[in-house]
Amino acid sequence: MTQNLSVRQGLAMLLLLGAIGAAAQVPRSSFPTETDPLPMDDITLREVITERDVLEPQTIRESDIMWEKTVWRVIDTREKLNLPFVYPEAPLFRILADAAQNGDLPVYVEEGGRLVRRMDPETVHAKMVHRDTIYVTDIETGLEDIKIVENTLNWENVRRFRIKEMWFVDNRTSTLQVRILGIAPLMERYSSNGDYIGEEVLFWVHVPSARPLLARYEVYTPMGNTAATLTWADWLDLRHFSSSVVKEDNVYDRRLQDYLAGEDLLRESDRIQQGIFNREQDLWSR
Repeated sequence: MTQNLSVRQGLAMLLLLGAIGAAAQVPRSSFPTETDPLPMDDITLREVITERDVLEPQTIRESDIMWEKTVWRVIDTREKLNLPFVYPEAPLFRILADAAQNGDLPVYVEEGGRLVRRMDPETVHAKMVHRDTIYVTDIETGLEDIKIVENTLNWENVRRFRIKEMWFVDNRTSTLQVRILGIAPLMERYSSNGDYIGEEVLFWVHVPSARPLLARYEVYTPMGNTAATLTWADWLDLRHFSSSVVKEDNVYDRRLQDYLAGEDLLRESDRIQQGIFNREQDLWSR
């Protein structure tokens, strides 16, 4: 029995030495290199969003619209509820700007509250860069030369978005509904002295047409459950954001800040919002 044990130990030692020798003979090229694909940094392959069909909004007939009002709002990304708009891995502005510059997303210019013409990718790119003039000294000659450099717009500088939405009462269901028609990033502009000049609308996105793009990007949900696969199309439909009314359709095409300021502006914004919600309450109280 002792002899059999010794034989087994010898075989095990031979197998171990053979494995070590085989590992030593593995060519260096079989080891991972910098060009090899990275390992999956997750517990599963995420395919829910890519395989999900994009749902189109329900068609509304003109004869079923009992009442409607167009409202413009501003979303401030510095508010806690709006932090997903500036999530560093995929901020909404970067998604829209990259797609617009690549020609994958049509963007428009708005005048008088309506989209009037389409912006080409070159025009969008011109808005995404800031040209500065600097003086460069030639080391050999010691002479100064003027050079124009382009600085790409930082997405962190876009802190607010403007949205255009339509509130209406559906006569078939007697319910108040809302559709977001457009969204526009607002860029803060400053003078050469650092003085604040105002906000500039970079471009307008027609949200119904952009749904296929918005449905491909996941939104970070700050509700403690990152498995909740909500896309930007879902986020806007569910209205998981905070905003304030800055304009309603009127005969003068004026914004609230054009004739109000301070507390009066805030009260008027709340009055417009409350008037919209009271419209639905009136339907069921008659």
